[in-house]
Amino acid sequence: MEIPSVRPPEELLRLRPEEADELIDRLEAEVPVASGSFDLPGPPAVEAIVIGDTHGDWRSTQAAARRFLENPGEKCFVGLGDYIDRPPEDCPNGSVANLLYLLSLRAAYPDRVFLIQGNHETSRRFPVLPHSLPEEVDDLWGPEEDRYSRLMGLAERGGYAALSPGGAYLAHAGFPTEAPAREWRARLAEGADGPVLDVVWRSADASRIDRGFLPSFTERELESFLGEVGASVFLRGHDPDLTGRSSYHHRCLTIHTSRLYELYGGVLIARLPLDRAVRSSEDIRLEHLETEGRRSYPEP
Repeated sequence: MEIPSVRPPEELLRLRPEEADELIDRLEAEVPVASGSFDLPGPPAVEAIVIGDTHGDWRSTQAAARRFLENPGEKCFVGLGDYIDRPPEDCPNGSVANLLYLLSLRAAYPDRVFLIQGNHETSRRFPVLPHSLPEEVDDLWGPEEDRYSRLMGLAERGGYAALSPGGAYLAHAGFPTEAPAREWRARLAEGADGPVLDVVWRSADASRIDRGFLPSFTERELESFLGEVGASVFLRGHDPDLTGRSSYHHRCLTIHTSRLYELYGGVLIARLPLDRAVRSSEDIRLEHLETEGRRSYPEP
């Protein structure tokens, strides 16, 4: 497979305003609009490199993308949302660079790169704090409301959830909780507030974090949903205190790919098989990225 040229994040941060506008023009023409839910491909793709919340940490995103770019013909690259806001100190204006880099990968490999929306990508619909992207855009290229709006429009082109051919369900946070679960695809395609909020905001009750926004999902609810949709495991982000932890009898695995949360469990990617059945989280391999600092937590 011919490898398209994708500008590295460092270069994206040096774009002049007119160059940024040209890039946004191109991305608007080339980035596909995903449906509410979608299926990941199977063979010849044998593995998906999956990143959790990156929150502007483009250094970790780039490190993860290198695993995909080694052989994009046999791999996929999947983001679980929250690509913007809260960038690390050594990634100033990192939300902009991270988002543009990921969107460029999506445009270059539309059948191999998939960007699921998180609660920060749906912030124009369901406000979230902090939300630093507007200030970052202004800091880079001067006050221009249209650039921010266009970037958010591109971020909103991602789907809300995916299924792998081996039986993994992927989303940022949760799953539609209204019965019957077998109609989850139709509900997400309709885009009603309830199902979308479930998917981008709902926490696991195994987490100690209480956002006080929606009730957390339970193990029983998860087992019922997975059984209805024909999946065996849920791969997600959203709850940093669960980073790297398998919960609910190996039916749920949470990852984060940002140094902002590394002391919870590391800066992780998941290697999800696409060419065989995934019966539990034990069939998904976790890998620490080289962007990590110290490790004061056990290896997964």
